[in-house]
Amino acid sequence: MAKDDIWILGSHMTKFGKHPNEDVIDLAAEATMGALADGGVQMKDIGVLGVGNLMNASAGIGQQLQKQVGQTGIPVYNVSNACATGATALRVAIMAVKAGEVDMGMAVGVEKLAGAGLLGQGPGRPASDTWEPSGRFGALGSTEGRIGTGIMPGVFAQVGMEYGHKYGGTSFELFARISEKNHAHSTLNPLAAYQKRFTLDEIMNDVMIAYPNTRPMCSGNCDGAAAMIVVSDAKLKTLSKGQQKRAVKISASVLTSDPYEEACQVLPDVNTLTRNAATQAYEQAGIGPEDLDLVELHDCFATAELVHYDNLMLCEQGGAVDFFESGAPFRDGSLPVNVSGGLQSKGHPIAATGVANIHEVATHLRGEAGPRQIKGAKVGLAHVIGLGSACGVHILEKAA
Repeated sequence: MAKDDIWILGSHMTKFGKHPNEDVIDLAAEATMGALADGGVQMKDIGVLGVGNLMNASAGIGQQLQKQVGQTGIPVYNVSNACATGATALRVAIMAVKAGEVDMGMAVGVEKLAGAGLLGQGPGRPASDTWEPSGRFGALGSTEGRIGTGIMPGVFAQVGMEYGHKYGGTSFELFARISEKNHAHSTLNPLAAYQKRFTLDEIMNDVMIAYPNTRPMCSGNCDGAAAMIVVSDAKLKTLSKGQQKRAVKISASVLTSDPYEEACQVLPDVNTLTRNAATQAYEQAGIGPEDLDLVELHDCFATAELVHYDNLMLCEQGGAVDFFESGAPFRDGSLPVNVSGGLQSKGHPIAATGVANIHEVATHLRGEAGPRQIKGAKVGLAHVIGLGSACGVHILEKAA
């Protein structure tokens, strides 16, 4: 241990899915109390609270959560950072502990998204074959669907197709097989929103959302929350042997945004900021991708998973297709990816996802993942990306 090491002490996520009888604060409170119980501490021990929510909250969701779990006067940070919201909330807690302001902090991500429809569609004029400069839109006409798209399924469909054009080897069937893998993994995860195996034919013949992504190849909008408690090395040493044994080291915590590029900004560049985040994380942790035992990456769509094999340097540049074909990212492969079922099966309650991905990796490093456990897992990476853009990468290590 190093004196500036940061450790995950407690972690919990709700079952993702539809929770019609619980509001956003109820879900956040369930995750919070679960993380406190898991870490063997109380709310009075927490020195800082970061709470992430994107779609549901009025002002002060963290303060609203405190009214339900305990108001202790600590600083509360309300975080919103697209799909990287949860990972950003965790970084708030990590940075406060690293700075020495507190010795224990908590992050919570929560969202209610069941039935939300296509995210990113936003307001716009009704679709029609012709446009006339009249009505409340005045002289403004939406280009959505006419000149490209800003809706998430379309954006990530383009991202995957762009990779295929650049490096070759991709096909509709290949992307569907990635989804087939993740849905098969989900059958072993009791917290996943969907725990159903799909055949390749079922995936390919389902409703087409944005070629080459059919409905099962898209992340599921659902409700859910996840919470995590982090602690300084000095504080951990004062806790019980049982707490120390289950603690998981955060070897790297990185958040990036888009660098300046003198290029077209029509299609978001999800690649550069992810590769930059991964590079920084490996350097911070003092390891390379070859040292990883499992990865939870942001497979908001099947096409996204493929490109992130490359962006996270799990393969050589341009080698994502060969990496998948080798069998490496399957649960019994050399580098399992999304053994939780990924966002396509586990679900994607936006602000909760960043914490939930880290929770999944930590669960394996603790040896507590049950039938989906990756045997002997010691090092894992969790990744999220939100357009706008923000990318979070965390590398975790099993306690010695």
